[in-house]
Amino acid sequence: MGVSCVLEVDVNGEEVFMVDKFDSFYRECLQKILSSYCGRISKLFAKSKGLTRNLKVIFHDFPGGAGSFELMTRFCYNNGKIEINPFSISLLHCIAYYMEMDESVCKTHNLFEQAEKSLEEIRYWTWSELLVALKDCQNLLPIASSSGVLIKCLDSLVGRLALACETSPCPSTSSPDSSGFRLSTDTRSTESLKSFSRATWWFDDLVALRPHLIEMAIKSLVSRKFDNGIISKFLFYYQKSKFVTATSNEKREITETVIELLYSLDQSAVSCKCLFVILRVVLNLHISKCGRNKLESMVGSKLDQASLDNLLVPSPIGTNYLYDVNLILRFIKSFIEGTSSIPLMRLKKVASLMNMYIAEVAPDPSLKPSKFLALVRALPDSARDSYDGIYLAIDMYLEVHAGLSEDEKMKVCCGLNYEKLSSEAWNHLAQNNKFPSKSAAQALISQQCRLKSLLQDTNQPVSPCSFVDTESNGKKDESHDQIVLYAGKLDLSAENEKLKVHLQSMHGRVIELEKVCRKMQTQMSKMMRSRLSSHSNARSLPRLCS
Repeated sequence: MGVSCVLEVDVNGEEVFMVDKFDSFYRECLQKILSSYCGRISKLFAKSKGLTRNLKVIFHDFPGGAGSFELMTRFCYNNGKIEINPFSISLLHCIAYYMEMDESVCKTHNLFEQAEKSLEEIRYWTWSELLVALKDCQNLLPIASSSGVLIKCLDSLVGRLALACETSPCPSTSSPDSSGFRLSTDTRSTESLKSFSRATWWFDDLVALRPHLIEMAIKSLVSRKFDNGIISKFLFYYQKSKFVTATSNEKREITETVIELLYSLDQSAVSCKCLFVILRVVLNLHISKCGRNKLESMVGSKLDQASLDNLLVPSPIGTNYLYDVNLILRFIKSFIEGTSSIPLMRLKKVASLMNMYIAEVAPDPSLKPSKFLALVRALPDSARDSYDGIYLAIDMYLEVHAGLSEDEKMKVCCGLNYEKLSSEAWNHLAQNNKFPSKSAAQALISQQCRLKSLLQDTNQPVSPCSFVDTESNGKKDESHDQIVLYAGKLDLSAENEKLKVHLQSMHGRVIELEKVCRKMQTQMSKMMRSRLSSHSNARSLPRLCS
């Protein structure tokens, strides 16, 4: 008998298989059997022909490990026969692909061809069998992906879910294992809950899959026009369920995957509330900058749906202020830049929310004037019909930050639109010692401009209050000069007190003038209605003011 080398096979460092217990003739028979079914081993023997020393083969990534290698040898020793079913198909398909057990080595009984034929029956598998095969695939990556078995199992699973969605678009689905799908037309709340349950029956099954497979499945569902609302609910459910037992690194991978997939959906189908839940989670995870930006962009686009509690996010570690103001500013930027034309109603909702938020952060002693002003000015002026809320927030901010210089206080007050202050807010400002006197002077000028505009709206050349108007015009000019004069002497406390007294007096006169003008407009309206109702009298009505 000839001398032959001994074959040693190290499988993933788990176990070493040796063909050295028999004589050389029998070893050659075994080598011939393995070579006749395994292209990879056949190539190794061909390279080692004529060698007298041992031949050692090391596999670092053999699919399934040592047990799978032993399963492969059984197939070879059993003349290419083995039972293939949905519970073993994934593993056997990967072994056949990895060891090159195809028709190039064996024309009739190659393992790869048998596995492929078995996969052709996948449409007859039950949902449970399909799920088992898919779970096996995730333990056989990346071979399962390269061999094609993963794609086939995943396509079959997604196809069943898509069929369920198409058949029951309400949505109301039953298990794909059943012969048909029911369509619910009952609008009662109990039936709605049942309908939702039928649409989400698969959630728990897919939670067992790893993020990589979830990403592939969701992208396939999206390409098939699957209900984005159901997909978003699943992703939130997946993230919450997986976090129960996940490590920090796993949580980071899950979160980044969920954010990426949510970002690819129709944003109208994504829950604002659930996005804020993920945002709170992200605070304790070091996810990628790209993932964080996408999450902030999604939250910002739905800022009008948020609540004050949602926005009260603690500031990052290492910062002094209480809440993360920079995060809110980024939200607003995303909201404004997210669309070319924002409906005014949505804009006003965000303005109302921001008024509450600014009032909440105003007492923070560490909040810098520049950040406070940035919050006030983040939205366009058209978003607010009234600036009373901003005035109250500034009043609170100046009270807490009493040590600010006059220039810093004036910069903070630049966020006010005095023309949109109510009479009550203006009166309070005129007596408010916390505000700089220049701010009060600007408020008075704005009130005078508003009064002038109101008088011009009457479009009457002469009015019963003309003598008041004429007299007040001169006094207003004089008062305006006084305001400018006082503004130049604001450093003197005595002059400040005189100015405030004068402003209060002027404010009283402004209110009286507004009352007279409103009375005049009422009288004109009555006379115009009387004129239109008089058909027999051709004489023109006398003017209200002569």
